[in-house]
Amino acid sequence: MARAAVCHRFGDPMTVEEVVLAPPGEGEVRVQLEACAICHSDVAYADGAWGGTVPTVLGHEACGLVAEAGPEVTALRPGQRVVVSLVRHCGACGRCADGEPALCEATFALDERSPIRFADGEPVAQGLRCGAFAEEVVVHASQAVPVPRHLPAASLSVLGCAVLTGMGAAERAGQVGPGQTVAVIGAGGVGLNAIQGAAIAGADAVIAIDVADEKLAAAEAFGATAGVNARSADPAAAGALAGGADVVIATAGSARAVEQGLALLRRGGTLVVVGMPASGEEARFDPTRLAHDGMRIVGTKMGSARPADDIPRLVALYEDGRLKLDELVTATYPLEAIGEAVAAMRRGEAVRNVIAF
Repeated sequence: MARAAVCHRFGDPMTVEEVVLAPPGEGEVRVQLEACAICHSDVAYADGAWGGTVPTVLGHEACGLVAEAGPEVTALRPGQRVVVSLVRHCGACGRCADGEPALCEATFALDERSPIRFADGEPVAQGLRCGAFAEEVVVHASQAVPVPRHLPAASLSVLGCAVLTGMGAAERAGQVGPGQTVAVIGAGGVGLNAIQGAAIAGADAVIAIDVADEKLAAAEAFGATAGVNARSADPAAAGALAGGADVVIATAGSARAVEQGLALLRRGGTLVVVGMPASGEEARFDPTRLAHDGMRIVGTKMGSARPADDIPRLVALYEDGRLKLDELVTATYPLEAIGEAVAAMRRGEAVRNVIAF
């Protein structure tokens, strides 16, 4: 059966085309999507920041209903609502056994062949392991985590990346605790969730750093105690950062953010690198400071997320009113208007625009 999807080729506008989706194989599920948020990683991939294969269907923050479960799938059933993420994991390799499913070492059938093709048989890449700018996706069952049916799909969709990554960067990778000072570089979708993750963890001071005043204003609503516009002020001169930060979380995808993050650390502090600069971009720093001042640089993929554990916990926080999700959704668009939605993201006018089906 043909399904509508947004197929992308570098340098060309995103266009809605009909594609054919393979049935789910062993350990896989087919999900009829209700909503898919547009992540800045999708925009960066569309701009060619990390290369890749085209044509491709991007999109990886999604929520929908299981339409069909493949062989060997017992934990999911048709009609069940799930959040879809790009974290595909086996549960048995060394990294999974150590609680790092985002770094799973296994190879899956979907890694070897995309489930998406055009009617003439031409293959279409499954971008970011999901291909969720589409009416339906086929993903490994480990990528789908059950969530309640009574909550808004658009709000749940952002759990798939922005919330998992930002909250995990603060809680798991940064190990933020009560009384600490935390600086977050970049107040986009991931940054706002790192801010609310630090606030929920009990940090005394949470300083948001960005170049847009409107993003800094949004950061306050998510728990930032202060904001610094790096275009007009030196973050290191901010009162709350006079002694340096215990944890700095760099969510902006630039080498400059990494360099700035190190400059803001106190002795013994931790820099968490979340944002991914374009391929080939390099950061420069004096490694002597790392040893002399006992600093740590920690990289984290998807906030070191454990989706099967984290998503139900985050849903519970949302239902208790402690986690903001609705406020992350700036606007919803039909699939046909994805070009407009992406353009607004590029202009910095949205935290998360969401495609609603």
